[in-house]
This record gives sequence, structure tokens and C-alpha cells, in this order.
Amino acid sequence: MKLKTFKMGGVHPDDSKISSGAAIEELPLPQTAYISMAQHLGAPAVPAVQKGDSVKVGQLIATAGGFVSAVIRSPFSGTVKAVEPRADLAGNMVPHIIIDVEGDEWLPEIDRTPDIRREITATPGEILAKIQDAGVVGLGGAAFPTHVKLAPPKGKTAECLILNGTECEPFLTSDDRIMRERPEEIILGAVIMMKALGVDKCYVGIEENKPEAIAAMKGAAAGYAGVKVVPLRKKYPQGGEKQLIDAIIRRRVPSMGLPIDTGAVVQNVGTSLAVYEAVQKNKPLIDNTITVTGKCLGSQRNFKTRVGCTYAQLLEAAGGAPENAAKFISGGPMMGKAIVNLEAATQKATSALLVLTEEETLRKPESNCIRCGKCADACPMGLQPFLLSKYARAGKHQDELEEEKVFDCIECGCCLYTCPANIPLLDVIRPAKAEVIKIMRSRPKQ
Repeated sequence: MKLKTFKMGGVHPDDSKISSGAAIEELPLPQTAYISMAQHLGAPAVPAVQKGDSVKVGQLIATAGGFVSAVIRSPFSGTVKAVEPRADLAGNMVPHIIIDVEGDEWLPEIDRTPDIRREITATPGEILAKIQDAGVVGLGGAAFPTHVKLAPPKGKTAECLILNGTECEPFLTSDDRIMRERPEEIILGAVIMMKALGVDKCYVGIEENKPEAIAAMKGAAAGYAGVKVVPLRKKYPQGGEKQLIDAIIRRRVPSMGLPIDTGAVVQNVGTSLAVYEAVQKNKPLIDNTITVTGKCLGSQRNFKTRVGCTYAQLLEAAGGAPENAAKFISGGPMMGKAIVNLEAATQKATSALLVLTEEETLRKPESNCIRCGKCADACPMGLQPFLLSKYARAGKHQDELEEEKVFDCIECGCCLYTCPANIPLLDVIRPAKAEVIKIMRSRPKQ
């Protein structure tokens, strides 16, 4: 049977899933934890504790800073050491709550047993309230507050839920591992979200390079009506919402549109697990699974990590950085962010710590565009990256770039990956896109 995939563009990098065989293990608790107030899309959270306060695991320590925002609950027990700015992975100063970790005392209402709770008694309204109260955000990258995404705006109606288990970025395996190790809890999370949305269909998209995850999720889904696992052909960036919707239900998100415009709501499998834990176990989003990987590392690991540990701690637990390590990335090599500060704290949506050598990161010298059109063929959004780059370098933001729909760029890096002239297309397009969006948002609303 021919496997589904999205129709437009895409590339096929070596998936390098070298950590897929590493079972999830618990990262030891740190002595000090650093909880960022800016770890979700939207307004940063507002600290609700101060220096000297005692906190328990699960206790509210920061409130939502706006409608699109999320609360933060403590992943640790101990004493608040400080509430102050601290450098994030890019070196930017961001407000943090710093906790001296003392023991591991949890709020009593959190169910910490391994028992799977299958009976879903919460109403749709109660489900959304529990998800919001638990601070659940999307764990597929953007960290959009989940309770907002599960409440479509007026005039928009959900027809189905799509769970994203593609994990199309090279090297990443945390989603693969949770699907293999906790499949029924993920499916239950999907059933809970289906109830909240009022839909009776859920599709779970998983790429073909995860046969064990496909088998485990199919086995778990067999007992739940309306949930279907859909194996997909391996292709990057299939994990993008727009591409996944196209692959599974053959609908295209319109330019400047949202996934809900197609009737679909997309959630990551990690988010689904967090939803299950929030609704059925009263457990807030205080941890996630993080892959520590790289061909230069002595061992490949997948750690269940409390939010607020440092990248340095992850690296140390995996055996430390080898002498030839040259670059550290949070996430995958295509869309991940370079880490300039290993003492930065992990966040709710942190997926991986990738270690690369200088040889693996060395860019070849840029040459002139040869007009081959490979970047346009690879663009999953149907854009013309060579033209966008040309306009961006000429400083033509407001007119030509907007006309060419630079705002539709999903910054996947397919253009840069495929360019035979080694032109840093995305590096040029990204800031121009940000400028165009800024200009568009500054215009008076019609």
C-alpha cells in the first residue's frame, strides 16, 4: 500500500535516528532549578512567588500573562532562591524563578501511580479548565497554550483531531520513545481532546521509520472508537501542521490561514500525553522527554527531564561533551536553535540536545545562484526562496516580499538544504519575514 505524504515540496535528509533504541530514563534532580517565565508562545508568565517561599512539586509559581499564555507550576520542591533575569540558550536575559531543590515533595492531589485511568468523567468545559490549570502547551515546537488551541474561535468548527507523531526532524527520538513506551496514555489523551472539541475522528500520523511506534499505537488505538493510526512516508517537514493536514486529510491551509480553517486541530503526541496526565492524574506539565544525541557522543540517551534543569546537566548525564564537539543545538539540525549558553534551562517544549562536530557544521562557500529552481521545488509552501532572498538582500520588504507571500514561510530550511550554490537562503529570508509581519501588524485594521 502506498504511504501518504504531503504533495508540495519537501526533502529527504538522513534521519539519523541513532538514539531510537535508548529507553527513557529519569534524569537525576538538580541542586538548583531555573524556571523561565517565557517558555510558551504568547505573553510571558507572571511570577506568583518571591524569594524565601517554600514550594512543592505541582504548586502554582507563575500565572498566565494574557489570553494566549500559560501558567507555570513548580517541577521541584524546595525554596525560592531568587526571582530575577537569567540568560536563556541564546544569551538573552529572561525572568526566571530560581529554586534551591530540597527533597521531592509533591502536592497530594497529584496521582503518581502507574495505573492507567481509562474512564473519562470530565465534561468538555472541565477538560479545558484542567488543561489550562496544568499549564499544558504544545510540545511539537511552538509551545502554543493547549487550552486555547482546543477552543476554536467563533465561526470556526473542528471536524477532526490529528495527532502528530511524525518526528520528521533528523536525530530526534523522544516522541518515538513515548509512543513505544506509553501508547495507551497518548491515545487516552487524544480521546479526551476529541471530547473537548466535540469531534468523533482522530488520525495519528507516524512516519514509516518508526515501525515499533506504529505497532504500539495501533495496538492501543484498537480499543478506542474513531482513532486511526496513519503510517506516512518519510519526508521532511511532514511534522509541520500544514503539511501533516495535507498528508492525512488532503486539505490545504489557505495563505495567512490557520489549521482550523480546514476543520483540523493538530496536537503533538507529547501534548496528548500531557493532556492525559492533567485531566486523569491531576499532574501539571512539569517534565518532558528530551533526546541527547550526536554521532560524536559515546552514548545516545532519552531522558525524562523536569522543566528547569540545564543543558549542561543533560550533557553530563550522557557522558559529557567529547573533545571534538563544536556546536550544541536545542532541537534538530533543520529547525533547532543554537545553544550559546549550556547553563540555560530546559523548557516545557525542549525536545533534544544535539551535539555536532565542526566537520558536521561546516558550511561550504557561497557561490552565485545558478537558477536551478531546486529551492522552489523543495519549498513545502510553494514559495520561491531564490526570489525572496533576492528581494530581502535588496531591502525590499514591504511590497515585493509581501506580494510573494514571505509571511507563509515556515522556516523549515528545505531551501537552504537543497541549494547547490550554498546560498544561506533561510538566514536571509527569516529577518525579512519578521520585518514584513511587523509592518503588516502595524497597519490600521479594516
